[in-house]
Amino acid sequence: MKIQTIRWQDALPIRHQVLWPNKTPEFCKIEDDESGYHYGAFINDKLVCVASIYIENQSARLRKFATLENYQGKGIGSKVLTYILQELADIDITYFWCDARTTALDFYQRFGLEKEGSVFEKSGIAYYKMAMKINRHT
Repeated sequence: MKIQTIRWQDALPIRHQVLWPNKTPEFCKIEDDESGYHYGAFINDKLVCVASIYIENQSARLRKFATLENYQGKGIGSKVLTYILQELADIDITYFWCDARTTALDFYQRFGLEKEGSVFEKSGIAYYKMAMKINRHT
């Protein structure tokens, strides 16, 4: 498996297929995509997992993290998130957060993210804000 940066446009098909298949592909674009950092995991040159990071000051937000269904449960998302957290620590990001679907809470908790606030809904899906402090590597 290879993890590397990708163009935001390359992330859209997987975002759409995995996260919002009943919405239009345009629904999966984020206003800040042009200024975000986008990562992809490739297996045999096939893009199978995408994640996007949006940085403001020393805070980084994860959005639109998706793995193709046939590749889920194989540790790919965990490797991508580990890779991203390492990169963020290397550039002195100190706070990492995301809006996590309630179905993914256990996944994020394994990385040290904790729920902040109450459950809320976006487009009929229940979420929690989850966050963690990132320790700088020395």
